Amino acid sequence: MSTSRGARQPTIKEVASRAGVSPMTVSRTLAGGVNVRPDLQERVMAAVRELGYYRNENARSLRPGQPSGLIGVAITNLANPYYGNFALGVEEVAAEHGRRIILGNTGEDAGRERQLVSDFIGRQVDGLILVPTSGDAEHLQPERLGDVPLVLASRRVPGLDVDTVLLDDVGGAYRGTLSLLDAGHTRIGFLGNRSSVFTGERRYRGYERAMTERGAPIDPSIIARDQQDVDAASRAARAMLDHPEPPTAIFSANNRNTIGALREIGRRLRDGVPGPRPALVSFDDFELSELMPVPVTVIDHDARLLGREAATLLFARLEGTAEAEATTVELPVTIEHP
Repeated sequence: MSTSRGARQPTIKEVASRAGVSPMTVSRTLAGGVNVRPDLQERVMAAVRELGYYRNENARSLRPGQPSGLIGVAITNLANPYYGNFALGVEEVAAEHGRRIILGNTGEDAGRERQLVSDFIGRQVDGLILVPTSGDAEHLQPERLGDVPLVLASRRVPGLDVDTVLLDDVGGAYRGTLSLLDAGHTRIGFLGNRSSVFTGERRYRGYERAMTERGAPIDPSIIARDQQDVDAASRAARAMLDHPEPPTAIFSANNRNTIGALREIGRRLRDGVPGPRPALVSFDDFELSELMPVPVTVIDHDARLLGREAATLLFARLEGTAEAEATTVELPVTIEHP
């Protein structure tokens, strides 16, 4: 069933009928599931997905057809200052068009992303900007979003043809790794997030391409690709540096991995742990990078510009000035040496 605002929306009674429960059970499930058995919650949520039902959170305050003036923005890690700057870029463009943003955090969890998108549509947002997780795209298909335009930032989603803003992930990682090779390093470790994450896979490809071109060995025992936060990155760096043949340099695929590596290097310096202090290349700048215990080369880009570009594409859709076909913009990155 279409979820376009111009079409009739499914009702709670229809969801209840599909799930074989009472309308009260549907309401309680959608309100958090208190006092509702798990099997009934599963039946209700299956019916919600099948019917394309969204709660209209603004029904009391909006007249039919009236824009909400809101842009939904979903990011993956609210604790990362990078995404704060990204959201500021979106907000600047939204303000220029007389709109406000509402911000949500998915934590790289596909289920949370689906719920967050559902909540945004229920609040009748005028448009969506999403840094997607690596989950499926069923809830992001046009027939599920109706006439709400969607722009993806930083990552693509397979099977989804929408406006997208990317970074030069492969080229940046390639050039960053080359800078380590040019400095004489051949044993270079890799710290990154899981390979199913779009940017993690692209940045690993850039690292791999540079290593292969120069004939440098790629040793799986000094490659760690499953860290989503600083603590996990610190543990991975410790294992890497405790290796019988530790790397002399590390390529880090994002700033959370870089901070984790620096935390471990700092610990080893404080505790007098013997061994090399590896050179670091970080994809993404990070707070106080110039004050770190070892020099860090940064593959830099402007997160605020990324947000502005995503918002610019969205408002082109909203105002009817965009090309009919989906547009992809790839922003350049720069190499900043210490």
